[in-house]
Order: sequence, then C-alpha cells, then structure tokens
Amino acid sequence: MPDRVQNHYLTMQDNIIIKAILFPFSVLYMGLLGLRNVLYDAKLLKSTQFNLPVINVGNLAIGGAGKTPHVEYLIRLLRPYLTVGVLSRGYKRKSKGFRLVRAQDGADISGDEPKQYAMKYPDITVAVAESRNTGIPEMLKYNPEINTVILDDAYQHRSVVPYLNILLTDYKKVYTKDLLLPAGRLREYASASERANRIIVTKCPPDMTEQDRQRILKSLEPLPHQRVYFTYYKYYDPYYMYNGREKRKLTEDTEVILLSAIANTDYLEQYLESRTDLLNSIKFEDHHYFTDFDIERLVKIFKEEDQKDAIILTTEKDATRLHLHSKTILEHKLPIFILPLEVEFHFGEREVFNKDIKDFLLAFKS
Repeated sequence: MPDRVQNHYLTMQDNIIIKAILFPFSVLYMGLLGLRNVLYDAKLLKSTQFNLPVINVGNLAIGGAGKTPHVEYLIRLLRPYLTVGVLSRGYKRKSKGFRLVRAQDGADISGDEPKQYAMKYPDITVAVAESRNTGIPEMLKYNPEINTVILDDAYQHRSVVPYLNILLTDYKKVYTKDLLLPAGRLREYASASERANRIIVTKCPPDMTEQDRQRILKSLEPLPHQRVYFTYYKYYDPYYMYNGREKRKLTEDTEVILLSAIANTDYLEQYLESRTDLLNSIKFEDHHYFTDFDIERLVKIFKEEDQKDAIILTTEKDATRLHLHSKTILEHKLPIFILPLEVEFHFGEREVFNKDIKDFLLAFKS
C-alpha cells in the first residue's frame, strides 16, 4: 500500500460504515490467504528450514507494532554469546536483490531500519533481500560464522521456517479485536497467531496493572506452547544528530518540535506531552523519505516558532532518512536531536524473557 494513503486508510478503517462496505473484500482476501496456507501446510509450496536457529520478529497487522526496538533488544541480548545476522527486505529502498548493509549507506539504498541496525551495531552482519530463503544463504557466504539469523518482519512470509517465531501486537490494537484487510488492519487472520512461539504485547502504558494483563490474556487466549510478555518503551536523553555526546535533558520547560514519519505517533506524543512543552508535531507517513520541500517547511516552522531554545526532536529511524539532507540541515543550523529508546518488560519479566530465549536457542538441534 502506498505510504501517502496509509495513514488516511487507517483512519477510514475506524469508521463502522466503511468497515461494513469493505467486509466482503476481507472475506475474499481470507479465502486467498486460506488457500496459500493450505498449500504451505500440505508442503505443495516450499518452505526452507536452515541448520541454524532463525528467529522471526513480526506482527499480523499493518502499522507500527514496535518491531525495530524488539529486534534491537534481541541483538543486544544475543550478540555477547552468538554471531548474529539480521535480514530485512529493506522496505522502500532503491536497490534490488541481496545487499549487505553498511553504516555509511544512504537509507534510500539500504532501507531505514537496516541502516539503523548497521549504524548502531557495526559488529553484526546486516543484509537486505526481497527473498528471505535466498538471502540467508547469501549472508552465510559472506560470513560463515553467523550462527543465528533474526528476520525483521517476516511473519507472513512462510518461505522460511523459523525456529523461534515471535509475534508482536499493539496494546491498543490487539489482533483478536481486529479484522482482515481491507476492512481492518490484519494482513493475516487472527488464527495465524497459532504459529507463534512467543507473543509480545507492545507499547503498553508504563503504569500497566495486573488487571490490564489479565484482560488482554483473556482476549488472546494463548495456546499451551505460547508465552505472553508485555513491554513498554523507556526513553533516554536525546542527543544531537551530528554529535552523540551532546545531549539534552527533557524537562517541562523544554520546547519541542516533533518531526516524525512513523506508523503511529500517539505513544511518543503522550510521552512528550507529559514531559515537555510540545510546541508542534509535524507528521508524515511511515517510512516517508523527506523531500527538499519538507526540509524547507521544517526550517520555516522552526523560525516561525521564534523559540531560540526549542529543539527539533525526531526518532532514530527518521534520522536515517534525515541524513540525506545533512547539507541543508547544517546550513540552517537546525537543532535536530534524536530520542533514543529501549524496550522494557512489565511485571519484572525482563530476566524471565532473557532466560526463555536463551533456553529456547540452547535446545536447537540442527
């Protein structure tokens, strides 16, 4: 779906009349999905299984469920013990086929999320490929030492059999309360969650209660082989885009202009509204590549705010695309700061999750 219509489309889906009109198309889509899955289950369509543990991190719905922060959590968890590779399709990149991602690549060549992984974790192998089952062998040719591969957003792509399937679902939009495209947001029907080994409910409120947990568990009805975890984002002091050592502490007096092109800004805006003086929020569609016009508009808005102490705040993913306009940004001395975040677990289950993943991998037999 083109990015320019995705946000408008998601808003339309919240209208019950629109849902009713689109529902017959969802039934047709369900039939096509069912046929595909029957062919895979009957082994009439080929799935490749590798002799190393492949971890898939994905979701059933369109829109941001927080895949990138959770992939990064797994990278940090596993790289002290394993040689980790990350494979993504590199959404909206200009290049084609298999490509190793370098930190110096432009986001337009590698895709924004793969570039982010390569910049933050230069000691791991990051690659992009439209085909996962051919991309993994290419990665292993380049680095035969890789002994685990993390697939970014491949839950629907059954051409590879993952050893560990981690399914993410947004706290406010759990898949059991949604419909198939186009009437809803699901790319696959809710029963496809049965393929998951672990389910993570993401973007939970920081003050989530046990009552909230039980309500969602009742909705998800996890199977005996599944464990469910609940996560939220922990934000850190933002740093200047061109000097990571220059940081700002956010306070209620910090004047902020938010610049973002992510699937859903609600969680981020709520955080900033509770911590800062949020002057403006400039939003684009997910994965939007900023144009010269966008940057000129940003310069104008920043100058119109007439707040010499204000900062422009953006996400790590958005920063990979903003770097394509570094010349203009530096020329106008725009104070763009990046807000880093990490995944944190509710109910003291961080170490429980860590041990769970490690034990799962230790049980792997090639």
